[in-house]
Amino acid sequence: VQLVESGGGLVQTGGSLSLSCATSISTFSINAMGWYRQAPGKQRELVATITGRTNTNYADSVKGRFTISRDYGRNTVDLQMNSLKPEDTAVYYCHVRYYCDGRYCYGAGEYDAWGQGTQVTVSS
Repeated sequence: VQLVESGGGLVQTGGSLSLSCATSISTFSINAMGWYRQAPGKQRELVATITGRTNTNYADSVKGRFTISRDYGRNTVDLQMNSLKPEDTAVYYCHVRYYCDGRYCYGAGEYDAWGQGTQVTVSS
């Protein structure tokens, strides 16, 4: 199982960044994909999730500014971040919840996979 994140970086307040996460998990096994973030000294928090093609959920703090999408062709989950604020500064983690039938995992069931994290810094 691999999750490879790209994007992120440094941007000024009001700017935009995009994140992408490619996964080796079969599209047919994926139940949900999403992005979480963790700022220094804070707990990891949900940013946005997507199930299926259009069922999305956003944290109140990013509604109207961030857009999550899933590309079935590239098998990625992407996060477009607009109107960025200093409080958006954090390490962003890709998350995938998937089903494994037991052949390459410790028993049939749902599993969680996480990316390595990518830094997003918004300067004021």
